[in-house]
Amino acid sequence: MTVKIFHNPRCSKSRETLALLEENAVSPEIVEYLKDVPSAHDIKQLLSLLNFDSARQLMRTKETIYKELNLKDETSEDALIDAMVANPKLIERPIVINNGKAAIGRPPESVLAII
Repeated sequence: MTVKIFHNPRCSKSRETLALLEENAVSPEIVEYLKDVPSAHDIKQLLSLLNFDSARQLMRTKETIYKELNLKDETSEDALIDAMVANPKLIERPIVINNGKAAIGRPPESVLAII
């Protein structure tokens, strides 16, 4: 399986994680998730690979859109996932996938455990 990074080039942590991968001789497939938005199915797979119990664990809860959509009170997992599909800025970044495992690059070094 190819290493894949869900990347936002405007995010410093995402850029640092990509650079760290490249420093470790890893040339990942880059998915700019704000342009190539993951489907609900993709997000569910990410949640599984990350071993997250809730979609909220994959969300950027400090984003303005999170507050505007009043997602802190949302209890439906499907509604949270649908919100991430409709507003990909809500998806935590960067996410690296390798060999059936995933890690969020916060801090960037955390992805080294899966490469």
